[in-house]
Amino acid sequence: MAFFCDLFCTFIAMNLMYNFTAHIVYSLLNIYGLFNKKIQLFVSGRKKTFEKLSILKKTDKVIWIHAASLGEFEQARPIIEEIHKNYTSYKIVITFFSPSGYEIQKDYALADVTCYLPFDTRAKVKKFLEVTHPELVIIVKYEFWPTLLSELKKQSITTILVSGIFRNTQQFFKSSGGWMRKALNTFDHFFVQDQTSRELLASIDLTNSSVCGDTRIDRAFAIL
Repeated sequence: MAFFCDLFCTFIAMNLMYNFTAHIVYSLLNIYGLFNKKIQLFVSGRKKTFEKLSILKKTDKVIWIHAASLGEFEQARPIIEEIHKNYTSYKIVITFFSPSGYEIQKDYALADVTCYLPFDTRAKVKKFLEVTHPELVIIVKYEFWPTLLSELKKQSITTILVSGIFRNTQQFFKSSGGWMRKALNTFDHFFVQDQTSRELLASIDLTNSSVCGDTRIDRAFAIL
């Protein structure tokens, strides 16, 4: 019993430390943005996120796709096109982490809203999910934000990873990676690129995965 109490306390402490650090980092980025154009876009763009989301209504059905940057967006694009064609009653929200993705695709025609992913603090994550109220969340390749994933799990929002790829050097697969492994338990299913990724997930008791390849190949075929 003492072991589990210690483990629980460690988990709580890690969460509190992470959220505190996230607030500090965000404050520092606001300052650093005064001297760096890309960081300035990263910070100022996020200040408009909830303004852009204001077009959503409580009655809207929403599918949310998150891509870290432009490369991940290209992987998401074939999926977005299929959603747009086959699920016409749903609003599509696309978020980016990086300015290099957002600035190029901010006017993407198939999205109802394109915006930055809010910084990973508890208050911002809760507000984002309250406004978007997605029925399905699709995360592309990677982007494992602990606060976001924890809240998705808490709210029982269906979450999948597409074109996922894992390496044994990642923290999830190390003895010290228990806190990060917990974040992976959020996902209802992992659609991974290769068998190695599937086996790595199985090694930490995550068997809800399928090998489906890289959706960027679908995008390349479409372009050809």
